[in-house]
Amino acid sequence: MNASVGDRLHVHGNTVGAPDRSGEIVEVRGRDGGPPYVVRFDDGHTGMVFPGPDAVVEAPASAQGSRADS
Repeated sequence: MNASVGDRLHVHGNTVGAPDRSGEIVEVRGRDGGPPYVVRFDDGHTGMVFPGPDAVVEAPASAQGSRADS
């Protein structure tokens, strides 16, 4: 999993009834875009995240086109 500052991290709830969480990646601390990430979640909480298999990184819509071109 690789990410850049400004990407969105979506973490799916891993138990029945647990809500999904989403937030903006504000810092990448791993090498070459790898985890851990500092994420500012939509609820205002900021924390360091080591994403598991229940997480997805999504680039902002404006950056997706430019990343595909490179």
